[in-house]
Amino acid sequence: MPNEKVALPPTRRSLPIALIRAREVVMAPIREMLAGTGLTEQQWRVLRVLDEFGPMDASRLSREAGLMASSLTRIVQSMVTDGLVTRETSTFDRRRQVIGIASGGRKVLVDNRAAALKIAEDLRDRLGERDLEKLLDLLEALAEADSRT
Repeated sequence: MPNEKVALPPTRRSLPIALIRAREVVMAPIREMLAGTGLTEQQWRVLRVLDEFGPMDASRLSREAGLMASSLTRIVQSMVTDGLVTRETSTFDRRRQVIGIASGGRKVLVDNRAAALKIAEDLRDRLGERDLEKLLDLLEALAEADSRT
């Protein structure tokens, strides 16, 4: 019936709300770490992805860092200007740009590596190894399910 009221799940059991709350808990210490660097959360993600995977085209960087392509363009431009990343035309496909870490970006990563490791260790201690790995597996499965649709 159109007028029948269907109860929504309680907000404590709402996945979107739970994810936002959890994100804030996870991101608070990262924001604190980044406060002294002048980097945004998005710029930090770009550096982390490039550090892990090496130079890559903007499309892949956008996917791996969880950024919209239009936002990435603006973010990368400011990071190039600040000496954090490099951007070059691909030798294989002149339409593609390859983004890599510049010496300034490498320095930011090195300078903050210990703090980032401590944040990850604290989170692992709070959740426990098994629960953290299970949570990461579930979130990855959810993201992969979305990419298949």
